[in-house]
Amino acid sequence: MPNELIWVLFALINFVMFTLMYKVFGKMGIFFWIVLATILANVQVVKIIPLFGLEASLGNILYGTIFLGTDVLNEIYGKKDAKKAVYLGFIVLFIFLIVMQFALWFAPHINDGAQTALETIFGFTPWIVLGSVTAFIVSQMFDVYIFQWIKKKLPDNKYLWIRNNGSTIVSQLIDTLIFVPIAFLLSGYLPFESVVGVFISTYLIKLLVAVLDTPFIYLIKKVKPIELK
Repeated sequence: MPNELIWVLFALINFVMFTLMYKVFGKMGIFFWIVLATILANVQVVKIIPLFGLEASLGNILYGTIFLGTDVLNEIYGKKDAKKAVYLGFIVLFIFLIVMQFALWFAPHINDGAQTALETIFGFTPWIVLGSVTAFIVSQMFDVYIFQWIKKKLPDNKYLWIRNNGSTIVSQLIDTLIFVPIAFLLSGYLPFESVVGVFISTYLIKLLVAVLDTPFIYLIKKVKPIELK
């Protein structure tokens, strides 16, 4: 199965699971998803794949759903809850990356088979930490404020797609400008030419994710969460 087909399928599965989390758990489901996606996206990002003729890092779909999550919170519950989700994601990301650094410091047993794999994924984590936490907090806060600014200008529900895509287009550009050079260039993980390719592909793919999630934000706004007892 080609990567492009897997990517589209994976994107749809993520959006469906996101919607189900909101349906079952409401606002708390979105908070949980943002935490989960923040962790998994920063694991997947070290994998470089060929996609649509470009050199791309994996993790852009999951990371894109974080912006969908804050937009949903912003739209339905307001800026305060959206900001709370950003702070939660930031703290969880920081704790996760620090904890994994400590895991690498432990001397492995002679029969251990995981150390090498963990070092491959988290060995250059200091750069990932710097790039991730900086890009996350800056871009997500921009997204929250830009979304609210557009909503004040265009409050009607028919302009929800503009609020969703407009805020994401700007904030994802900021995120990519911060994260890619720090994580892949300053770390020495990729040569400059590859970093340029990853930057272009990363942003284009993030824009595609934003377009694909548009029908789901309209759907989610119509969904009434189940009241669990």
